[in-house]
Amino acid sequence: MATTPPTTLPLDGIRTAWLDCIQVNLAVLADHFHGPGTHLRLGARLDLPVRPLPDGLPTADPTLESRLATDAPLAGLRPVRRARLTPPELLAEAARDTGVHYVVADSFHLPWLPYHGNSHMEHSFLLAAGPTGWQVTDAYRIETRWGAAVPGEHVLTTDDLSGFDTAELITFAPAEPRPAPPTVTDHDPQPYVTAYAGWPDRLRALEQLSKETWLLARARRLHAAYRAQCAGRAGESDAERAHLAAWDRLVEHTYLAHRRVARGRAEPSGTVDRLHELLTADRQVFVADPTALPRPETDDTDPVAPDLHRMITRIVSDVLGVPARDLRSGAALDSFTSFSSFRLVEIVERVERELGRELNADELVPERLRHIDDLCRLARR
Repeated sequence: MATTPPTTLPLDGIRTAWLDCIQVNLAVLADHFHGPGTHLRLGARLDLPVRPLPDGLPTADPTLESRLATDAPLAGLRPVRRARLTPPELLAEAARDTGVHYVVADSFHLPWLPYHGNSHMEHSFLLAAGPTGWQVTDAYRIETRWGAAVPGEHVLTTDDLSGFDTAELITFAPAEPRPAPPTVTDHDPQPYVTAYAGWPDRLRALEQLSKETWLLARARRLHAAYRAQCAGRAGESDAERAHLAAWDRLVEHTYLAHRRVARGRAEPSGTVDRLHELLTADRQVFVADPTALPRPETDDTDPVAPDLHRMITRIVSDVLGVPARDLRSGAALDSFTSFSSFRLVEIVERVERELGRELNADELVPERLRHIDDLCRLARR
């Protein structure tokens, strides 16, 4: 082990909510080498890098090779060594070289993550030898059904890092970041969307699509932030803000659809159609910068029964952990920090359980699930 503490890495300034688990620790290195805000360059290029998964479904999740060849140079990161190592080999390398090592391993075996023992996927982290143990830095942020991953530093033992068979070790050196004007590729979303629309195993399709929309939404937020940085703006344009909100609603819609089909219930309609619309709109919004996208129509039906309103207010208050009086003011559910697509699914399922019946699957779209009154009207039908 090293006798001096490892280098302190920047975490506070990283837009962790907009980066995937491979990008996010490249982002930490980019800001470490080149200063705050450099990591936004990882969002310079917006595209749809479709490739097949082993079962034939398409994914737009870039490979590690693509990240290293395309993203890393934009952010001023030059790979100087890459090796696949066993845990003893990896730790021996970290002990010999007191620098920071970028590592990609199976999330199933990483004890600081909610995926530990639950889900297999490639996940990056930064590793260094410290005076009291192995110093792991991981800026990843996500909420999962097994708990939340939050950016942080962890001191681990050798046993903690011995669960995976092998891991990818990549050593980076700083380089001059490449020129990177914001670019949107001219991609055709139709084959990608058609594959999901026609996939016979709907549970599998929606399970993967919930991951896809999550990744796509994050990529678009990162791209919008980089565009703002290049333009010297404090934030997104009105058109971009509306478009990103529509992507967030699609993420919720898709997750809700997946959870309902997993429970043997009807699949809410419109998920794939909305995906096609938003992918098509990317070039309009990010290139032509049109005015804000149209807002969904409001529901002008009559007020609901007081008993039903009290019941749903109680459920939402309990799930979100907010006082009922705050909900009675008419505040949107997504204005509370505890709101997420996971909480939305829990609210819908509890409403159905207390009603003793299913809600109309075709009405379960995020625009109609934003306020207590929305839920009440849906429950009344």
